Amino acid sequence: MLVLHGGAQRPGRPEVSPTQLSVLRMIPVARRIGRSGGDRLAVYRLLNSHRGWDSTHTPVHDVAWALGRVRELHGELPTSLVGHSLGGRAALLAGDQDGVRSVVALNPWVYPTDAADLTGRRVLVVHGTEDRVADPGRSATVARRLARTAEVGYVAVPGARHAMLRHGATFERAAAGFASATLLGVEPAAPASDPVSRVLAGEQWVTAR
Repeated sequence: MLVLHGGAQRPGRPEVSPTQLSVLRMIPVARRIGRSGGDRLAVYRLLNSHRGWDSTHTPVHDVAWALGRVRELHGELPTSLVGHSLGGRAALLAGDQDGVRSVVALNPWVYPTDAADLTGRRVLVVHGTEDRVADPGRSATVARRLARTAEVGYVAVPGARHAMLRHGATFERAAAGFASATLLGVEPAAPASDPVSRVLAGEQWVTAR
């Protein structure tokens, strides 16, 4: 399990501070995922080595490095990528890496042209309808494109904004439930009406209540 935007950092001189809000917001997400898997999941948080996204170095390179380190530590075990904002974009675009079984993108900041062949993977996109930083329309477009090769579910969270502060538990539960289900085969401890339960049952477009 690899959570993008977090504490463990690639060697070098990262420009991303571990105290910035986008990093801190992923701590409860990582903790929730860890609790959902008990001692069967190892959760690692990755701090990008560079701020932003450019043509010479992107967060996808950091994900590839981190997946290599995880394989050194645990061998060839399946991995789930979970990311928020640009971390969500990195998770989606790095989802074709060896060993990745599933991807969770929370309010991902994407271009509508983003694409990756995620054949054999399961993908969950969770996006707040009031996000003014990352356009939910763009993430929906990318989800439709990814669905050509992968099993993709999209959960819209009414009233939620980019920082995931309002309705934060919805994002945390979704990430934890989907990751543990796809990695461990553990169904979420939630009613059938729960958004992730509905996605796992085969619904592609779901609105959280």
